[in-house]
Amino acid sequence: MQFKKQEAQGILNKIKKERSSYWKRIQEQKTIELFHQVAQQVPAYKDFLKKNKIDHEKINTSQDFLSIPPISKKNYIRNYPLKDLCWDGNINKPLVLTATSGSTGEPSYFVRGEDLDSQYSIFIQNYLQNASLKSESPILVIICFGMGIWIGGVITYKAYEIAAIRENMPISIITPGINKKEIFSALKKLSPQYNQTILVGYAPFLKDIVDQSEIEGINLKNLNIRFMFAAESVTEEVRDYLYENAGVKNIYRDFMNIYGSADIGAMAFEDTTSILIKRLIQKDKSIFYDIFSPINKIPTLAQYNPLCVSFEAIESEILLTGNSAIPLVRYSIGDNGGVLTYDEMSLKLQQHNIHITNEAKKYHLEDSISELPFVFVYERMDFSTTLYGLNIFPEWIKRAIVSSDLNHFLTGKFTLITKYDSDKNQYLEVNVELKRGMTVTEAVRRKATHILVKQLMHASSEYRELINHLKERAHPRIEFWPPEDPLYFQPGIKQKWVK
Repeated sequence: MQFKKQEAQGILNKIKKERSSYWKRIQEQKTIELFHQVAQQVPAYKDFLKKNKIDHEKINTSQDFLSIPPISKKNYIRNYPLKDLCWDGNINKPLVLTATSGSTGEPSYFVRGEDLDSQYSIFIQNYLQNASLKSESPILVIICFGMGIWIGGVITYKAYEIAAIRENMPISIITPGINKKEIFSALKKLSPQYNQTILVGYAPFLKDIVDQSEIEGINLKNLNIRFMFAAESVTEEVRDYLYENAGVKNIYRDFMNIYGSADIGAMAFEDTTSILIKRLIQKDKSIFYDIFSPINKIPTLAQYNPLCVSFEAIESEILLTGNSAIPLVRYSIGDNGGVLTYDEMSLKLQQHNIHITNEAKKYHLEDSISELPFVFVYERMDFSTTLYGLNIFPEWIKRAIVSSDLNHFLTGKFTLITKYDSDKNQYLEVNVELKRGMTVTEAVRRKATHILVKQLMHASSEYRELINHLKERAHPRIEFWPPEDPLYFQPGIKQKWVK
């Protein structure tokens, strides 16, 4: 069901006004309530609990809840028919299907009703209310996510549409996907007629749009541009770049990054509160490590609404609990990171003489600070990396090396890294280990690139779409290393496929 206007505003008021202790209490209450409902009404979960000898009637406290075995695609989603994963074993109702790729690229299908779209619309409305520009004047939303079977484009379109209709906001939506010609046409012909334009898409792709706009004769600084991302972490350097080159009015209010998945939609959001915190701690490694642990990757720091979905972290493994057409209880989504209440985050910052309230006042952000809990997420460690928001799995590269002529001169070991060049354009670096006695010629480099591109295009329809639009810029950059080079191929330890 969709939230009515009064219900939506009630949730938004809670997001703005309720304290950290309230959200902690709600999380404990909602997760246990949902667990009992799922245990009684979802055939697959009934069977799962029976096989694991769990009596749901004995789970009554948050401590009891921790004894429930986690579920995953491997031990749950792929083991049951679609209908058995749904409420009452029923798919005889309006549903939308989307797909996600697993660790081997095998698709898993998830269904959703309108609940997830409506929940996402609350994030959208909060983002619009926090904006540096008010939403009473016409807004153009250009959705630059792929509009195929993947969830990002379709659910974002629906969420904006729901928010606009519910609040009677003057929002116009266009969905060119990753078709740059249509995006530039919209920026050139439509954006000047609106008070502000929101560009929605993967951050590296939107940076391409910004970089190429001048060539297309488009002055973004005249268009009141705002940005909304998803799929991967956004560094503050990239945010600074877009802020300066697109003429964004407010670096805290006019950006949002969604932490979402095909599994259960838009789960959390990185906006004003999170951006303020990230920018306060980015230059001090002691604070960064205290909050996020000693790791070099920049996480997504998002806030979530326990009225809809909740998170926990077990040894850095993120588990979520949330309601959808396929409800999920202690579900391992495959990400690494941690969970903090607002009070826990605030205390950590205070120990380094940083007070969120004072800093918010300094930047005139008091009206946009929320005490919702935080989930911070690193890109999947030793599991996949990303390129323009697309997951790139080590299995794909392994297949290319083992099943081709590359096997003649490569050991099969490699390390994938997502990097940025001096112009802050994203690219995929593939570091490969040469067999002893092998040397690299220009012909070998060309051949290796051709084989990897061919395999990636075979494995991922999203990558094929990317190649269609970016051409050679989407090609991996291959770095050849001598055998047992200590940087990536130190002997005697487990190979790190992703860094």
